[in-house]
Amino acid sequence: MNMSGTMDSLTDFSAPTLIEGFAQVVAVEGQTAWLVPEQTSSCGGCASASACGSKGIGTLSSRLEARRFQLDNDANLRVGERVVVGIRENALVRASITAYFIPLATLLLSGALAQWIAGNDFITMAAMISGLVFGLWLARVRAEQMMLKGELAPRFLRRASMNEACNS
Repeated sequence: MNMSGTMDSLTDFSAPTLIEGFAQVVAVEGQTAWLVPEQTSSCGGCASASACGSKGIGTLSSRLEARRFQLDNDANLRVGERVVVGIRENALVRASITAYFIPLATLLLSGALAQWIAGNDFITMAAMISGLVFGLWLARVRAEQMMLKGELAPRFLRRASMNEACNS
């Protein structure tokens, strides 16, 4: 709405919100471009930096290789180009729920159920471990479904200039 109380015709609230990020094209194979996300200046500065993928085990090249993703090269991208990619905000939320909530929920539910039925700490711990393993498997299956549907695939938005900064 604008100041007069009428709806602004330029605002479309039904459109999905995109989370934007920068990436660099590192390889082109036919109609597929391989990209690596740019590391933001805040990466490595948070409390969980030691557990993050940005500072994992192995060499720099193996960590970069693990972060590579592919896009259809409809925009005729070339190696070295800097681009802006986007992913739907709701897809990011669903992926987070899949990765964190499902395993945690199965762990806690199986532990609570085992404690209620058996009342034995050893059985409860075994049930919690089993619940976690089941939850991780279930999360993997759900993530594969989301990947096959293309829900988690980043979308090419535009080429980025060298001095452009992230606006999100």
